[in-house]
Amino acid sequence: MAAKLGGRSGSPLKRGDPSDLDVTHEINVTPFIDVMLVLLIIFMVAAPLATVDIGVELPATAAEPAPRPDKPTFVTVKPDLSIAIGEDVVARDALGTSLEAATKGRKDERIYLRADKAVSYGDLMEVMNTLRNAGYLKVALVGLDGRN
Repeated sequence: MAAKLGGRSGSPLKRGDPSDLDVTHEINVTPFIDVMLVLLIIFMVAAPLATVDIGVELPATAAEPAPRPDKPTFVTVKPDLSIAIGEDVVARDALGTSLEAATKGRKDERIYLRADKAVSYGDLMEVMNTLRNAGYLKVALVGLDGRN
């Protein structure tokens, strides 16, 4: 609550003259703005946390395909989790040696990894880790062209 400190003619109020006290009814908006800014910060921090769980379907892509080499090396993970290099099925524990024979020992060659849609993400990561442990660090994931 606020009170007017000057008299009607601009002269200072005399003590004991309550008729000249006018109460002004204005809302102090400073605490309101402070509360709104705190709420804004809370929502700005909490909003990204609410969008963490997003379902995705990865097999199709709309990106421009990269230029394909003359003889690419494809590693395929089939729905039954068997692995093939090109058209030849290989054992999971012999993947590194078979891949070395297919690439003629060139570890810097890009390996094109493709997997069936039914293969779980964990199984695909196991194959990628096997490739990494064998020394093949350039691995490209192959997807369907979604621009049809």
